[in-house]
Amino acid sequence: MGRLERYLEKRDFAATPEPREAGRASQLGLRYSMQKHEATRTHFDLRLEWDDVLLSWAVTRGPSLRPADKRLAVRTEDHPLSYLAFEGPIPKGNYGAGTVMLFDIGHWQPLEPVEAALKAGQIRFRLHGRRLTGGWHLVRMRGGRAGDAGRDNWLLIKDEDEAAGRRDPVARYSRSAITNRSFREIAAGKAPVPAGPEGPLPRFHKPQLATLVEERPSGDEWWHEVKFDGYRALVALGRGGPRVFTRNGHDWSDRFAALLPAFDALDCSSALIDGEIVAGAGLEGFSALQKAIKAGGPFRFYGFDLLRLDGRDLTGAPLEDRRAALETLFAPAPPLGLAELSPVIRGDAAEALATICAAGGEGIISKRRDLPYRGRRTRSWLKVKCGRRDEFVILGWQKSDSRTRPFASLALGAYRDGALTYVGKVGTGFDTETMAELARAMAARACRTPPADVPGPDAAGLRWVRPELVAEVKYAETTAEGRLRQAVFVGLREDKPAQSVRIGEDRMTQEVQGRVNVAGIGISHPDRVVYPEAGVTKLEVARYYEAMADRILATAADRPLSLVRLPEGLRGERFFQKHAGRGFPEAVKSVPVTEADGKVAEYIYVSTAAGLVGAAQMGALEFHIWGARRDDPDRPDRMVFDLDPDEGLGFSEVISAAYDIRDRLAALDLPSWPLVTGGKGVHVVVPLRRIAAWETVKLYARLFATGLAEAESDRFTATMSKAKRKGRIFIDWLRNERGATAIAPFSLRARPGATVAVPVSWEELGRLSGADAFGLAAAQERDWSALKVPAAVGLSQGRVAKLEAWLGSGAR
Repeated sequence: MGRLERYLEKRDFAATPEPREAGRASQLGLRYSMQKHEATRTHFDLRLEWDDVLLSWAVTRGPSLRPADKRLAVRTEDHPLSYLAFEGPIPKGNYGAGTVMLFDIGHWQPLEPVEAALKAGQIRFRLHGRRLTGGWHLVRMRGGRAGDAGRDNWLLIKDEDEAAGRRDPVARYSRSAITNRSFREIAAGKAPVPAGPEGPLPRFHKPQLATLVEERPSGDEWWHEVKFDGYRALVALGRGGPRVFTRNGHDWSDRFAALLPAFDALDCSSALIDGEIVAGAGLEGFSALQKAIKAGGPFRFYGFDLLRLDGRDLTGAPLEDRRAALETLFAPAPPLGLAELSPVIRGDAAEALATICAAGGEGIISKRRDLPYRGRRTRSWLKVKCGRRDEFVILGWQKSDSRTRPFASLALGAYRDGALTYVGKVGTGFDTETMAELARAMAARACRTPPADVPGPDAAGLRWVRPELVAEVKYAETTAEGRLRQAVFVGLREDKPAQSVRIGEDRMTQEVQGRVNVAGIGISHPDRVVYPEAGVTKLEVARYYEAMADRILATAADRPLSLVRLPEGLRGERFFQKHAGRGFPEAVKSVPVTEADGKVAEYIYVSTAAGLVGAAQMGALEFHIWGARRDDPDRPDRMVFDLDPDEGLGFSEVISAAYDIRDRLAALDLPSWPLVTGGKGVHVVVPLRRIAAWETVKLYARLFATGLAEAESDRFTATMSKAKRKGRIFIDWLRNERGATAIAPFSLRARPGATVAVPVSWEELGRLSGADAFGLAAAQERDWSALKVPAAVGLSQGRVAKLEAWLGSGAR
C-alpha cells in the first residue's frame, strides 16, 4: 500500500464510488486538479501529481487570485492518481460524504526540487489549468493554533503576475470544468451539459504564410510577434466543435483533445482562429511537442489572428482590426492559460529579437498591421530567424557501428524544379525513443531505388526509403555544393507533405542575385507593390499564377496570347503585347501565325506554370486568349458574347441579360457557361467543336447579337458606339473574329483590388454582387472541383438553320 495506506483505510469502497486503483503516472507533464467538495463544510481539494500519488491539500475557502490573500490549505492524505478527475456524490455515512465537483484540471510545473521544497515547507510552482494559471506558493505555517493539533497547515498564495488580481474564481465558476454540471446535477447523476459556441462551425481556410528575410523590417506599419516552435493550427469554434486543423487542412482534433476545452471560455457563437500549438507546462521545443502529442498533452495555444467571428468574414479587414476583435474574444480566457494571445511587439524589435535568440528561440514574425489576411505566402508577413532551420525529405539511412543505435545518420533532400535534390546528412539530435520511432517508420518505407541522385561517396552504404517522411533540421550554413553543415535533427513534421519541401520557395524564399525563385523563374523586384490599393506585390502575382496554373492552363494553354503588361504596377505605364519580345524567359514561347496581310508574326503562347510566371516576371497582369489553339489557328473552339453594360446599369440587369442569352442559345442547341470578368461585365461562352471556320463563327455571333438587339432595342445594342449604348447592354460579338481575344479564365485584371476573371455556375451567377466579386485570395482559396463546363458542340448547318429561322420569325 505504501503512501496510499491512509487513503485506503479511511474508505469503504463497497459504499463509495471513489476510485481504489492506484492509477498510472503521466507520460510527460505532471498533472494537477482542484475539486470543489460540498461536504460538512464546502472546501476545495488541491491535487498535485508527484512520485506516483497526488499530494493533497484542503483549501478551506478556495483559491484566490489576489496575492494579498493567504488561503489556509490543510495537508491531507496522499490520494491515488486515479482520483485526479473524480467527480460524483459520496454517500452519507462515508468519509468525506457530500458531492465532489471537478473545479479545475491541467498540469503543474514545480520551480524547484519537490522533495526538498516539501521538507523546507515552501513549494513554488506554476499551474497550467483551464481556470487557474500562473505562479503560486504553498508555505507551511509555523507554530500552532487552537484546535490545530495534528494538522499540517499551509498557506496557498498567488504570485504577482499577469494572472493575478482577476475576478474571484470561486464566484466566477459554479459548474464542473469537465462536465459543465452544477452540484445538484452531479448529485442527481445528470449527463454532462454541452458547453461552448453553438453557431455553424466555420470551414477550414488556407493560412497566410510568412516569407523568410535576413533583416527585420522597420516602420510604423509593421509590428512583430514571437515565432513559436510548434504546429500551425486553425481552430474552428461552433456547433460540434472545437476542431483543430493543420496548415494543410487535416483535422487533428483528436491529437489535441486535451487542449479543446480551453476554448469553451471564449464568448462567441462561432469563430475561426489562427495560431500555433506548442508543448505546455514549461516543456520547450518542437521535440517536446511531438512527445506531448504521443502522451496526450500538455499543450498551449497562442492565437494571433481571427478569420471569422459569429458568421462574419474578417479576412478582408486590416490586421489591426482583426487583432482588436481577437483580443475582445479572448478577454474571458484566463491569462497565462492554455489558450492565450501571441504578444505583439511594436516599434523596433531589435532588443526583443536579441532576447529571443539568446534564449534559444526561433525568431520573430513581422506583420503589416494595415493589410488583409491572404491564404498564401506573402511579403506582408516576414520571418526573421535566429538560426537556420528548415524541413527536408528523408531519402535513406546509414547503418551504425553501434548495436545500441539503429542507424548512424539520415540522408536528406528537398525538391528543386520538381526533382528531389540531395542536400547532405544529419547524424545528431536523436534520443533513443526518436531513433526507434524513425527506424520503424523507415523500415515500413524501404525501397531499392535511390529517390534522388546522391554522389557515390555519400551513397555508399545507404539504405533507401520512399521519400515520404519530413524531418525538421537546424544547421549552421550550406556549402557551395548545397550541403548542410553542422546539421542537428529536431523532429518529424507530420503536418507537412514531402512534396511541399522545396529548396528555396517552400523552405521560405531563396534569393539569387536579388531575385526570388517561383516555378523556376527568378522574380526581380519581388517587393514592388503592383496593386497599391490591395497591397499586392509582384511576387504575390507570380505566386498566384503558379498556384492557379492548372486552372488557367486548362483553357489558356497553347493559344496565341495578348498580355497586358504594367512593369511598374497600376500607377505606371500600360502595354498591350501580342508578339514575343527580347528578354522574355524561355518558358514564354512563340508560335508563327499568318496575319491578314499575309505576313507571318511570332505570337506569344504558354503551356506551363513557368510560362505564366515568366510573363508575370515581365510585368504581365492580364492574359487575353485567342478563340483557337496554335495547332489550328483557323478553327475556333469557343464563341464569346461579352455583355458590356452602360455605366448607369446595375449588375442585376447584366445577370438578367446573361440568363436570357443563355436561354436563347439553349433554344438554338448551344450550351453555354458564364464568366464574370473581374470588371463590370459577364462573358457568355459557348464551347465549340473545331468544325467551323472563323468567318462562320463571326457571322453567327453577329447575327445572333443584332437579332437580339433588334428584338429588344430598349435593353440591348450590338453596336460599339457609346451613344447607342446609353441605358443598354452592348452585346460585344467582335470577340469572335480571327486575331481577337478575350480575358482568360482565372486571369488577374489590371484594376484596383486585384480582381480576377472567374468562371461560375449559372446558379451562382445570380447570387453575386458584381462582376468583380472575386479577389486574388478568394480565387485561390475556393474549391473549384464542382464547377462544370458543358461539352463542346459543332456549329453545324442545322444549328445555323435554327438561327436563321429564329431571325426570320422576328427574333422573338
